[in-house]
Amino acid sequence: VGESMGIDAELIERKDYATLAEFDALFIRETTTIDNHTYRFARKAEKEGMPVLDDPTSILRCTNKVYLAELLKANRVPTPKTVILDKGRVQAVEQEIAYPIVLKIPDGSFSRGVVKVSKRSELIDEAARLFKESDLILAQQYIYTDFDWRVGILRGEALFACHYLMADGHWQIVKHDSSGTYREGNAETFAIEKAPPEIVHLAVKAAGLIGDGFYGVDLKQTADGIYVMEVNDNPNIEIGDEDAVLGDELYRRILGEFVRRLEERPVPAAAALLPSVADTVVPLPTVGSATSNGNGTNGHETVPSNVTRLRD
Repeated sequence: VGESMGIDAELIERKDYATLAEFDALFIRETTTIDNHTYRFARKAEKEGMPVLDDPTSILRCTNKVYLAELLKANRVPTPKTVILDKGRVQAVEQEIAYPIVLKIPDGSFSRGVVKVSKRSELIDEAARLFKESDLILAQQYIYTDFDWRVGILRGEALFACHYLMADGHWQIVKHDSSGTYREGNAETFAIEKAPPEIVHLAVKAAGLIGDGFYGVDLKQTADGIYVMEVNDNPNIEIGDEDAVLGDELYRRILGEFVRRLEERPVPAAAALLPSVADTVVPLPTVGSATSNGNGTNGHETVPSNVTRLRD
């Protein structure tokens, strides 16, 4: 797809950090977190004036579930009832949220750092375990549905809508086993015009609070209403799943956004006589494989992989 658009995509790894500035843009396809190389790559790309998805601000906003919960609440985006806990008020949450209760660490990913508790003893034990990883945790109303909606949004436009089914016999999309392996539910993709308009509208609104990048918004649709569960800065793009409806057009739109950003960059006076983007080499790095997960396998977080960059 990139070749047909005059773009050369090259996969890079964390060891290629020093040569990042040789490229023109960066497309991150690996689990993002502020304490690993993905965030460092994003910050360096932005500093170099390179178009980058995910941008550092989006990574900061999406990977901090405390910030995200407060942001959605402040903008009246419906979410499950959420309470932010410190070590001194764990049991008090029982007065605000009925069991079962979902506990989360602020920077959990790929369904890790998320547990469901059904009674006080579990609450105390699991909270104590999570507090070893974070000074704050989130307690959230448990809402079960057979699937989550995932809406992929690029620069405020919805590109795809999926059902992410829960893992067989589990309450989450991904079920981790003690052996370190995991199982995940299937995905079913719909054309945007076939998805409920209220789902798409709410997803676009939630993503707009983060920025103008590429996001995956997770929602639950219940008899009581629609709830935004998360906004992910690094959504999956898996062959046969998210691209099942649009096919190569999905990748054209994403690459087209990089080209648009490159062409709209301020041009230094000394470079005014240089050829246009369409006539030159345009590298766009990507952290991770272009066909591998973004944040989540069939769901929320990217399975770690490498970095990719694209050249025009």
